[in-house]
Amino acid sequence: MRIFGRVRQRPSTDWRLATNRAFTLIDDGRYEDADALLTRAADLEPWLSESWFNLALLHKFRHDWEQARSAGLRAVALLEKDAGAPDWWNVGIAATALQDWPLARRAWQAYGLPVAGAPSVADEPLGMELGGAAVRLSPEGEAEVVWGRRLDPARIEVRNIPLPSSGRRWGEVVLHDGAPRGERTTAVAGGSAVFPVFDEIELWAPSAVPTWVVLIEAATEEDRDALERLAAEAGYAAEDWSSSVRLLCRSCSESRMPSEEGDGLAQHDPHDHSVPGRPGPLGHTGAGALWSPERECGIAAPSGLVRGLLDGWVADRPDAREWRDLEEVC
Repeated sequence: MRIFGRVRQRPSTDWRLATNRAFTLIDDGRYEDADALLTRAADLEPWLSESWFNLALLHKFRHDWEQARSAGLRAVALLEKDAGAPDWWNVGIAATALQDWPLARRAWQAYGLPVAGAPSVADEPLGMELGGAAVRLSPEGEAEVVWGRRLDPARIEVRNIPLPSSGRRWGEVVLHDGAPRGERTTAVAGGSAVFPVFDEIELWAPSAVPTWVVLIEAATEEDRDALERLAAEAGYAAEDWSSSVRLLCRSCSESRMPSEEGDGLAQHDPHDHSVPGRPGPLGHTGAGALWSPERECGIAAPSGLVRGLLDGWVADRPDAREWRDLEEVC
């Protein structure tokens, strides 16, 4: 984050001391004190793009998007070249947070990403086709990594059903940071694919769809799959938390980890710290484990639909399916 090599002369000793001390304070969460030091550094070297880049970075950490946009624009005005500069990426995040779509489009294009439309277009930059990614919700709290669909370089729509501890819902859109922290690999035909894990910055668009937890009895995996398929056909989601949730330590979570998303079969993962075969969010079940009919499932659906959805699922095979203890949790 401290970039000193892109200028024609070295910044002053006072600038470097103030900047280094500011980042130490940022690491300790002392943003106000860091702000005073980085502002002083910008006063000492206002011609230096890094002075404003560092201030923009600080304001991003504080979620002060007006200030982040202002400082970011001063940083990019001093750049010797645009393409690939992280200054533009921070401008893009701030502009996205503020829904300043012309600036967001301009920032991604200046960074070197293909974006449809001229920079002056007022609509949000859709159709970038960035594919899927994983996002770490509540990274400073009870962090949870979920899968999502990338809308643009700074936003992901959550496609898993998050656990209630994250405070997030299926279908929400979260603003995320630009630098990945960790990766997830999935099995695909002929090999594997690697997806980045981005840290959530803040909630960008909430979801009106509540999260429910329910205990089901599913005689077979096919019975469980039928519930997930039924929910998807209704435009919502169901997820077997008993098999989809793994407990990982922070070090594992921020490294490259295998995932059971994709076409391959699950394999035993020595880094999985949950309890194999135990129903519920502490019970990841890998390949080769015995099927347990009792499952704890998350369901994302409106209150007027969720019971009918479960009753319809049971009605298709009443001797093999049952549900109980439905509770709204988020």
